[in-house]
Amino acid sequence: MVRRRSPLASFGVGYPTFPSLRRCQCPPCRPTRYKVNMSDTRTAWAQIHLCVFLWGFTAIIGKLITVPALPLVLWRMVLVSLLLLLLPRVWRGVLRLSRRHLLAFLGVGVIVAVHWLTFYAAVKLANASVAATCMALIPVCLCFIEPMVTGRPFVRRELLLGLLVLPGVALVVGGTPETMNAGIAVAILSAFLAALFTALNKRLIHRTDALSATALEMLGGGVFALVMTLLLFGLPWTPWEAGALLPAQDQLLAVPGNNDMFWILVLAVACTLLPFALSLVALRQLSAYASSLAVNMEPLYAIILAILILGEQRELDLQFYLGAGIILGVVLVYPVLMNSNKKVSRALPARESA
Repeated sequence: MVRRRSPLASFGVGYPTFPSLRRCQCPPCRPTRYKVNMSDTRTAWAQIHLCVFLWGFTAIIGKLITVPALPLVLWRMVLVSLLLLLLPRVWRGVLRLSRRHLLAFLGVGVIVAVHWLTFYAAVKLANASVAATCMALIPVCLCFIEPMVTGRPFVRRELLLGLLVLPGVALVVGGTPETMNAGIAVAILSAFLAALFTALNKRLIHRTDALSATALEMLGGGVFALVMTLLLFGLPWTPWEAGALLPAQDQLLAVPGNNDMFWILVLAVACTLLPFALSLVALRQLSAYASSLAVNMEPLYAIILAILILGEQRELDLQFYLGAGIILGVVLVYPVLMNSNKKVSRALPARESA
């Protein structure tokens, strides 16, 4: 028996599992299937915004942690991967993967590690608000990266919305002291890396469940950070000075203090494990570009938290907050524009060559 193609198959929705309803085209049935589709999409939007809210704390916690970026990222990724590898469900998902996809997830984890290294270096070179705001460049990068990685068509409207973020970022940069320019440059590099691993995750996530993918990526990034630490520790000389990225050579393998370890644990569980896995679930329903525009809310959460917790409003002027307002406007315009065109952002199926 040849199974008929669902009219909503392009949105990822097939016929109900009951044979008697499989071919039903009456009006009461069609809206029911569409409502399920819209419900899944709304749930994905709620999930991604919860992730963004939790991610808003990462810059703040990164500022509260006194250790440089490399040991911070090392401990963060190792703790998350160890917690996940304690779950039998994660092992079942990992063992079902082919060797090729196993290595692909580990490789994405390395990109995640470098992204976090540059992000936390930017937090310490500038401040939490500036580093988080520069993440708004992720959609601009994804306009070009996602079509190349996932094979989906290039959408001009996405490029336009991504470019609308640029004036906001320019105002943010102009509203900061010159001493923060190095931090802004590092944050822009971090945004590019975030766009790259987001697009790669979009292509790979259908190969396994979200927790298994998170465990592999955290493990790959943690091993990369550990190897980098051991190589630097074994050098017969110290070609760097302790700073935002690297500690002094004799402190590379030192265990963080009690206060730093507490915040690293909070960062690992509440701001990494939960939102990272939840974001991968949301990517099954949303495009990488749509999710990245929602992630543009992160700087706004980070700005509010930085004002309340760190008092960073003393370091920034009105021009910075005007730029942040433009970024928020773009975030709000995207879903409205998509709904007005009666299009639902759905995840594209991964290509067979993935």
